[in-house]
Amino acid sequence: MAETPEANGASPSSSTENGATSSSSTANGLSDAEQLKNEANQTFKDKHFTKAVDLYTQAIELTPGNAILYANRAAAHVRLENYGSALADATSAIDKDPKYIKGYYRRADANLGLGKVRNALNDFRRAAKEHPRDPDLRKKLEQCEREVKRLRFKEALATPNEVPVAQQIDLSSMPVEDSYDGPRMEGSEEEGYRLTRDFITAMMEHFRRQKTIHKRFAFQIILEATELLRKSPSLVDVAIPAQGGFTVCGDVHGQFYDLLHIFELNGLPSEENPYLFNGDFVDRGSFSVEVILTLMAWRVLLPKHMHMARGNHESKGMNKIYGFEGEVKAKYNATMAELFREAFCWLPLAHCLNGKVLVLHGGLFSRDGVTLDDLRAIDRCREPPEEGLMCELLWSDPQAQDGRSPSKRGVGVAFGPDVTQRFLEANGLQLLIRSHEVKEEGYEVEHNGYCITVFSAPNYCDQMGNKGAFIRFKGADMAPNFTTYPASPHPNVRPMAYASSFMGGIFGG
Repeated sequence: MAETPEANGASPSSSTENGATSSSSTANGLSDAEQLKNEANQTFKDKHFTKAVDLYTQAIELTPGNAILYANRAAAHVRLENYGSALADATSAIDKDPKYIKGYYRRADANLGLGKVRNALNDFRRAAKEHPRDPDLRKKLEQCEREVKRLRFKEALATPNEVPVAQQIDLSSMPVEDSYDGPRMEGSEEEGYRLTRDFITAMMEHFRRQKTIHKRFAFQIILEATELLRKSPSLVDVAIPAQGGFTVCGDVHGQFYDLLHIFELNGLPSEENPYLFNGDFVDRGSFSVEVILTLMAWRVLLPKHMHMARGNHESKGMNKIYGFEGEVKAKYNATMAELFREAFCWLPLAHCLNGKVLVLHGGLFSRDGVTLDDLRAIDRCREPPEEGLMCELLWSDPQAQDGRSPSKRGVGVAFGPDVTQRFLEANGLQLLIRSHEVKEEGYEVEHNGYCITVFSAPNYCDQMGNKGAFIRFKGADMAPNFTTYPASPHPNVRPMAYASSFMGGIFGG
């Protein structure tokens, strides 16, 4: 019930905004709105969610008292991960019709998307009061209650000075059995193992065949990558020689076979072919373990030529909702999931290329005057906060109009061309590169050419139909050059296959 838009009928509040009897013009408006709603519903089913939002908006303009339209538009916003807009629409649906159950469903979905499980539970409880016999609602309510109890139990057990998981792992307790038929690092149990280029390429081919590497090697990759990340600053300055090149990739989101395609198109990482992957390596796609181990392995082998920045999905809350935590536990164990959480907290937040191009995952800030030194000073080793510079650089998005607006996501801000220009001028920069948003062509140039979005997960979640892209720079001029590509075939494993049935049912493809 919670996953599809309302197809027929009208809510009790959908006659006219002031309750007057219908006239000829009102009847025409209702008829047009119903037609737009039906078209929007079909567009939603076809997974064209941005177009569905536009059509629902047109219908709302004709019949602003219709709770169904707001709830349906909220459902489309949830699929687009615009949780702030979804919360606003769901609240409007409830205001129009307090007994309309899907209004509470949609608001709960939006709160779950933001990791606010307790708020979602409140909405499920309110809906249950209105519809106590609805079986699907009772199931959702029970699942949400169990999740809140689990969170409370874990919080009660937490101690303020826990020993990091990385310090508790003993690699010598993980012998590589003779029966293991996957790639092996150079060395031995007695002498220790060493990561090599041959191992990484063999590991990638092993992953391509849907096999996992031995946990001994997987843990070593994460531990060595974590140690390197710990030594990195929050803002990394990258020097690109005049004759050298540099590639920036956006979100990959667990789409391992598309990552392989990037390397086929642009070459494997090397000293002559450096990369920056700009966050959101995991979640959504169900090959996130393969993606993150591959990137971390290259990071260990090429510490000065493979760079990784944190995205908003490199966080515990997002990983629990969108599948990565479940995937790690299914392919390895809970200890590794905790180790990844620690590693993500050490990821740098931004990179400055040749002092000219700033690359960060989300966007700019809720106030002017932020400097690169402010970014360098961020204490990043923590879960992302709900406000402040760290939150905003992970979550914010550009907007077409000048100034700032509340974020459609419910976190961060929307910032205009004037904000971008002032920030770049104040910091002596010429370009802002960010990711974080699906783009039809894989990239989009905005803000008079000063802000570029790059997104590297084509046909995102197997449903968006977008291309992927990466950006190639030459050190001599630092002008962006774009490569786009379609989605690559992958095994028949759906997005978010490892998310819980509760979360996956709401946010799955």
